[in-house]
Amino acid sequence: MTSAPATTVRRVVTTRSGGYSQPPYESFNLADHVGDDPAKVRRNRRRLAEKIGLPAERLVWMEQIHGRTVEIVDGPRSHPVPATDAVVTTVSDLALVVLTADCVPILLSDDQAGVIAAVHAGRVGARIGIVPRVLTAMVSVGASLGRIGAFLGPAASGRQYEVPAAMRDEVEADLPGSATVTIRGTPGLDLRAGIARQLTEAGVAAVAVDPRCTIEDRALFSHRRAAPTGRLGGVIWKAVSR
Repeated sequence: MTSAPATTVRRVVTTRSGGYSQPPYESFNLADHVGDDPAKVRRNRRRLAEKIGLPAERLVWMEQIHGRTVEIVDGPRSHPVPATDAVVTTVSDLALVVLTADCVPILLSDDQAGVIAAVHAGRVGARIGIVPRVLTAMVSVGASLGRIGAFLGPAASGRQYEVPAAMRDEVEADLPGSATVTIRGTPGLDLRAGIARQLTEAGVAAVAVDPRCTIEDRALFSHRRAAPTGRLGGVIWKAVSR
């Protein structure tokens, strides 16, 4: 009897360095919708694929729109998944990519069931329920909430993410735990805190949060700090042991 090949869930978050883009996108911009030279973006995407050891066509990209649409993918896509802010798969050696520059990249996995997901959760998407939608999609293909682990990548921190008081209160009503006060004493949002609470209350087994703030850390892209700018990549895939 031949056993199935072993897989390991891997996650990567990129930074600004190591690519080909010129200012103001320097240098490892992975987004093709921000005004960067398309040829440079393609080179950066190929380099990402090389670094994680997969063919470029095995990376799945999204046309992110700050919504709550989730799509289950069963193989490579020749174009970004249209109008989608979360993708789920059970396919090995298929890397799911989320692009951010202040929004929260969420990488989810049930390693035992072999179900993974990448999520783009900005203020609007988080508020209208992208996270519960993606958890439901993961469960529909075999995941168990009690086995899912979540990683929340670099994003705008509550220390810096300043918003009007009315906006803060509106988001807090739908995403409890996200309201905060910035270092300037003004109303703010900590989306990662709200999302982490939402995940925990949903029964997700473990939630890890990258402490880096995209607004503060100049090694990362931040739309709020300097627009136009590039986008970071959050990547998750099931690597087959060979």
